[in-house]
Amino acid sequence: MTLQVGCLSFRQPYAGLVLNGVKTVETRWRPLLSEMRNCTLAIHVAQKDWECGEWREILADPLGMDQCQIETLLESGERFGRGVIAGLVDVGDTWCCPQDLPEKELRELETAALLSGLAQKFLTRLSNPRWLKQPMYARGHKDIWTVNIPVQLLPTCQSEVG
Repeated sequence: MTLQVGCLSFRQPYAGLVLNGVKTVETRWRPLLSEMRNCTLAIHVAQKDWECGEWREILADPLGMDQCQIETLLESGERFGRGVIAGLVDVGDTWCCPQDLPEKELRELETAALLSGLAQKFLTRLSNPRWLKQPMYARGHKDIWTVNIPVQLLPTCQSEVG
């Protein structure tokens, strides 16, 4: 028996940061996740790293993590390696970030996204992250694709999966 869900590939460290509940807003240049609202999304860990390192600055300030905490968080995000479906997350609303957002709201969104320069990007709320019991090896794809996850790999508490 399997659970069929949409899957999206994330580069590291963002895949691990999503699954560890630190990154709660995903950003894209188009409303890729809007059709996934109120659905469960599988998180695939891409082979490549995200090129930009501003996420590290946001973890340090305003989140206040020291270097040791950041390294521990990064190691946790690599627990299953690369090229795997590592977990699940619930998808919320998607909206376009306005250019004239008040500074305080913009900083809060940048902290949740672990990224700056959000104006005109499509933002999507992510919640309820959970790691699979074991990784499921899969080749990444562009955009969203469908995967069948064996129920034995699902986290123990599955009442919220849909």
